[in-house]
Order: sequence, then structure tokens, then C-alpha cells
Amino acid sequence: MAREKLPKSLVLKICLLVAALCFCVCIQVYLEPVRWARPLLSSGRPARGSRLPPAPGQLSHMGRGTPTVSAGGGERGGSSEPKGGDAATKRQVTYVRALKRDAEAVREAGGGGDRVTSCCPLPHPHKKVPRWHIDLQPWATPSHSLEDEAIRFLKYIQTPQMSCDTALGPAPPGSPREQGGPWLVCLDDRFSLVHRIRSKQCRVYSLGLGMEDKQLEGSLAKAGCEVHCFDPSIKQAHLQDSDMWHHRLSVDWRDPNPAIPAQQQHSNTKKLATILNDFGHRKIDVLKADMESAEWKILENLILEDVLEDIGQLLLEVHLHWPGFEVNGDDSTVVRYWYSLLRELERHHFHLFYSHSDISKPRLFLHRNLFNASSSYTLGWVNTRWRP
Repeated sequence: MAREKLPKSLVLKICLLVAALCFCVCIQVYLEPVRWARPLLSSGRPARGSRLPPAPGQLSHMGRGTPTVSAGGGERGGSSEPKGGDAATKRQVTYVRALKRDAEAVREAGGGGDRVTSCCPLPHPHKKVPRWHIDLQPWATPSHSLEDEAIRFLKYIQTPQMSCDTALGPAPPGSPREQGGPWLVCLDDRFSLVHRIRSKQCRVYSLGLGMEDKQLEGSLAKAGCEVHCFDPSIKQAHLQDSDMWHHRLSVDWRDPNPAIPAQQQHSNTKKLATILNDFGHRKIDVLKADMESAEWKILENLILEDVLEDIGQLLLEVHLHWPGFEVNGDDSTVVRYWYSLLRELERHHFHLFYSHSDISKPRLFLHRNLFNASSSYTLGWVNTRWRP
């Protein structure tokens, strides 16, 4: 009996010894990163295998499950040898949570939908995201009727949002404002235009399609402004006359198709942003536009390409007898689109200071005699936050 029990006890001891050995091996494997991390942490360097947050500027692309590889001085997307021969910091891979989840967490905490957590900043915080369409305003009423949209729109363009005590127009000094014609600029001291005129540094762009009134441009040129008139009907490409520059060029909401040769194009048209770049101009103190129903699409282009922030005052003649070039939809949709464009001006800190109804034009609103509205209005806005 003793001989039978001896092997069983021996086997039990061996099993216990093997179990203890396996437990020690597991502990050793589990504590291995900590043992390597201690000397590195004590010297101020990141430990191998540690998941420390990356330094600012090391995030190349962030997304769920997307590795971000960063190394000192290396090219983007590749690895490079670190200075000092530290093999432990040769390559660092950090997985960053998706910004979408961070934004949702901030919204749940009541911080707003456009913010993200400070640990995961946007790669380009100052880079503007291009826009492809404007944000349409809600319908005036649930019925989407033309009358309701027209009432809201006409009230908006006929009600100035601010007053202008000093104005410059084509009328002689001291005459009533009504005799000054449809075009006026605001010269209040609280805005920059009057100071720019005094220092002979103001710049004026006048966009037209024919023989429209140029008296305001002449007054600003005599006051010392640099005036550029764009008209595709003149014979010479560039002409200086009466202290004004005339350019055989039309402003459009799109640049010419590069696939069409220049000699086959009917007219020389460019977007305003392209013209500013070609002329080397950064700011426009006054932009006057009478584009014969092309103003809606041109205004949309100025909004989408962020050109409005470079304009001090905007003088615009709007035409309401038909929707305008390339403006589609039924009548109520068109009026809602017009209203949304003007509200975009307000979002860019433009305030309406002047509204003039042309009594010589037919009383038509989208081919209708609606509310006795004129088919043409001249509107003046000033950018209250514009700084040249």
C-alpha cells in the first residue's frame, strides 16, 4: 500500500510545481513592459509600448482605427531615425479616437455641436471648409405660398437695419438725398471708408453691363479713390479716362472653360476672386454692381468663396421681374432663395443702410403686379466689421 501511495504523492507534487512555474512565467510576461518602462520614465523619455498622447503637431490624420505614425523630423507617412540613437523612440504609433465620437460627447455635455475635445484638435483649425451651396432659410409659412415669401422678402429689402448720417452720391452738396440718384455710399466716421478717402487709399470696383450711370464712380475718383470699371462693351482691353480705369472684362459667377480656346469665347468673363488675384488687390472699399439679373448668382459666388470679407461696402441693384440667370424652381422657391442670399450678407456682418425703389421701372414681381412692388431696387450694405 505504501508503494502505491508514493507515486501518487510524487505526481501531485510535480503537478503543483508545474502550476507554480506556469504562474511565475505569466507574472513575468505581464510585468515585462513595466520593468522596461522604469528606466525610460525616470530619464524623461516615453517607454516602449506605452500609449502616451502624441505631442501637438504630430497628428497627420485622425480617424477611428487609423494609425498615426510620427517620428522626429521624418517625412509624412514614413519613419526616420531619431537623434541621439534612442532605439526606444524610433517609431511611435498612436491610435486616436474618431472626432465624430468626441463631438458627440461634447454635445451630450452641453458644449455645442461644433466643438471637439482638447485632446484631439482639428488638423487645420484655421482652414475654412469650402462650401458648395448656401444655407436656405426656413419657409416663411408652412403653406410655402408666393404671397408669404414675397411679403417677407419685400419687407426685408425695404427696411434699413442701420442709419447713415453722412452719405456721398452724385447729387450736389446740400441737395436732398432723394435727388442723389439710386447710388450712395456711407461716410460715417465709425466706418473705414471716410478715413480711406482722406488718406487717398480707397479702391472702388464697379461692375456693369452697358451705359449705366457712372456719376458715383466719378465722385469717388475725384475724392482720391482708385476706381476700376468693368464693362465688356468697351473696345480696348484697359483704358484710363477721367481718373478711372476701364477694363474690357465682365464679372461672372464662374471662370471660363479652359477647354474652350480664348478666341472662340464670346466675351472675357471671370469670377471676382480671380480678378482680385490677377490684379494683385486684396481689399475693395466699395463694390458697386448692376449686372442686369446676373447679380443673384454672382452674389452666391461671393458668399461661397468668402470674398465678402474683403469688401467694405456693397451697392447692388436687384431685379425682381424674373428669377434671374440660372435660378431655378417655382416662384415661391425663387423668392426664398433670394431672401436666403440676403440673410447670408447679414451673417457676414453686412447691414442694410439704404434702399431705393426705382419708380421709373415697371411694377412687376416675377411677372405679377404683386403688392405694387417695383421690378428694381438699389440696396446699400456696409460691412460693420471690415478692417482694411
